[in-house]
Amino acid sequence: MTLFEELKSRELVAQTTDEKLISEKLEKECVTFYIGFDPTADSLHIGHLLAIVSMARLQRAGHKPIALIGGGTAMVGDPSGRSDMRQMLTKEQIEYNGSRFVGQMSAILDFTSDKPNKAILVNNADWLLKLNYIDFLREIGAHFSVNRMLTFECYKSRMEKGLSFIEFNYMPMQSYDFLMLFRKYGCTMEFGGDDQWSNILGGTELIRRIEGTDANAMTFNLLLTAEGKKMGKTAKGAVWLDPNKTSPYDFYQYWRNIDDADVIKTMKMLTFIPLEQIADYEKATGSELNAVKETLAYEITKMIHGKEAADGCLTAAKALFGGTGDLENMPFTEITREDFDADGIEVLKLLTLSKLAPSRGEGRRLIEQGGISVDDDKITSFTTRIPLSVFEKSNVIVKKGKKIFHKIILK
Repeated sequence: MTLFEELKSRELVAQTTDEKLISEKLEKECVTFYIGFDPTADSLHIGHLLAIVSMARLQRAGHKPIALIGGGTAMVGDPSGRSDMRQMLTKEQIEYNGSRFVGQMSAILDFTSDKPNKAILVNNADWLLKLNYIDFLREIGAHFSVNRMLTFECYKSRMEKGLSFIEFNYMPMQSYDFLMLFRKYGCTMEFGGDDQWSNILGGTELIRRIEGTDANAMTFNLLLTAEGKKMGKTAKGAVWLDPNKTSPYDFYQYWRNIDDADVIKTMKMLTFIPLEQIADYEKATGSELNAVKETLAYEITKMIHGKEAADGCLTAAKALFGGTGDLENMPFTEITREDFDADGIEVLKLLTLSKLAPSRGEGRRLIEQGGISVDDDKITSFTTRIPLSVFEKSNVIVKKGKKIFHKIILK
């Protein structure tokens, strides 16, 4: 099986500029390619994970990845997939966010070896922030048709609510990135999520117009559930790669608890488990499928947080579901005596402090549906209070549904 055939078998390939040519190049050459990541938050999340894992998959096959931090493009904001304009961040915020991405990428990509396909890290702020705007318009802007740009979904979907002029500059800027990487590193391919197809095409066409040669592009299918929704959204918000934003245990539990219909596809897209082995997993049902989910959760957690953290998450999860009570690796929230009234602390307050419920209203709904237990006691009323004395004796375990456990610690 060729590399491109494997990418297709793993359900990764969405669109290509030239499928046959890309397949041949990936088989016969060491291709230098890039994917961009705009630092709009201080951590990558699992929506970025597919792109990073795909970069690593290509690197392991001998190709050279360039990870581009969008320190310049983040100053403008990508309108793709947005119903309104992105929040404008300061230069300092963007620089800080970008610095946080490096370690997370390094867990998966090889930036340090002496191999020819060692990954390169670049920041487009190095060239975009130094541009003379008039020169940029004359050299780059002249190659973009406004009429054509307005037919692209990233712009067309925004026309009713309003598209700012600053966002209209995003596509030429991203295209310029590809041109710069082509000139400096011999980068001939750009990859990305399928929602970036229009922006990526802009770069291939710019290189063709200015350099008189072809560059190629491929997009990956987005990481979606069987219902067509983006993965990584929970009641607590996004699932982050930063362990301080999403604990390794919560990260593990997210994958352990995904819907049955999403297990095999996710395993194909996000792990390095051989396809032959995944084909065997595909036959699993019932309790066997739960074991496959454990394998999926363990492999992804190990990749991001390391073997020790993954081992701890697996042990903690098995202990909880087996009733042995090993709580060391369980996610926790610390509270203080100031959180209590004279007659204790509301269960609703515990749910919101621990972020098991995003609001008191959601907490009430969970309780009314019988989805909350405290130390194995089902909570039947949202007016329930837990006395301070209970916390003074030991930690309290709040259980949400059948699979989510959270430890409350009195400081």
